[in-house]
Amino acid sequence: MATIPSHSDIEALADDLHKLVDNLDSTEHGGLIYSALQAIAQISQTNAERLDWKILAGSLQDMRQAIAMFYPHRFNRKVSIFGSARTARNAPEYQQAYEFAEKITKQGFMVITGAGGGIMAAGNEGAGNNSLGLNISLPFEQSSNGFVSEASRLVRFRYFFTRKLYFVKESDAIALFPGGFGTQDEFFECLTLCQTGRTTPRPIVLIDKQGGDYWNDWDIFVQNNLLERGLIVKEDRSLYKITDDIDEACQFITAFYSVYHSCRWVGDLFVIRLHIEITDEHLDRLNDNFSDIVIKGKIERSLALTKEANEPHISDLPRLVMHFNQHAFGRLYELIAAINDTCDSGNPMVCHPEQR
Repeated sequence: MATIPSHSDIEALADDLHKLVDNLDSTEHGGLIYSALQAIAQISQTNAERLDWKILAGSLQDMRQAIAMFYPHRFNRKVSIFGSARTARNAPEYQQAYEFAEKITKQGFMVITGAGGGIMAAGNEGAGNNSLGLNISLPFEQSSNGFVSEASRLVRFRYFFTRKLYFVKESDAIALFPGGFGTQDEFFECLTLCQTGRTTPRPIVLIDKQGGDYWNDWDIFVQNNLLERGLIVKEDRSLYKITDDIDEACQFITAFYSVYHSCRWVGDLFVIRLHIEITDEHLDRLNDNFSDIVIKGKIERSLALTKEANEPHISDLPRLVMHFNQHAFGRLYELIAAINDTCDSGNPMVCHPEQR
């Protein structure tokens, strides 16, 4: 049960809040901090019930812990691994997850798992000190797996929704192994966020045991029941890759960031940051092959824009800018693949829509 604050505690909090508000003008992100405080104040003037306040307080505590844990690793690429907590240690899927985590960390990535058993334990074990855990308390199955136990690398979440937020927010890639409802829930949320542009593009790879059919059967369901009914478009299947080869899975992730670095919106311009400049011929191919997703003008080169000043660590990277149509995100993934394809190799991902 929550401790009721004393009168002196309330006075001290009020004093701290007054000092904070007085200093907001000189505080980084002061406007956003003010908006957060204003929202809490506005909720206090409504008929919010005790449960509403418990959810608000608990989610803020979850976020506070996650922000503190991830901050030292903010410039490290990370892969979130999902899969069944029930996978036995001697199962081939466990070994696959272990090998994947071990190999992807050697490529410079960190690994994030739910810190539970099964696939999560395999991921943390394979990644060693390069792993982080986002644990949650459940009445069965879920406890920290012991491979990631230090407070500096483990957060115990109260709520699934805050935990899911950080699985996506902090990851640069998603790797999924066979699992149950929880795995499917995480996967469909990631797919939805990527398909609707509510998160930045990242590689999503579905990994099965050698010769396994878990993800291929899932993909058949998607084609027969979603694509054939017009509930998704064929480009949406570019959002993910299926493989039973660990080396191929790792190469798929690393290749995604071979030329492409990151992206963001600046006003109505979509800005794509690159590790290296591409050739004029390469840029011409992009404009020829992806004019269908540019609503006006062309894909053009650019230096860092003024509004990107809050990211000084990447200010020297070359840019491409375009007026993206904001809905063809499967095609955007195909554009990123074409950017990374630095030779004219006849890759079907770079052809005109009418040729696919």
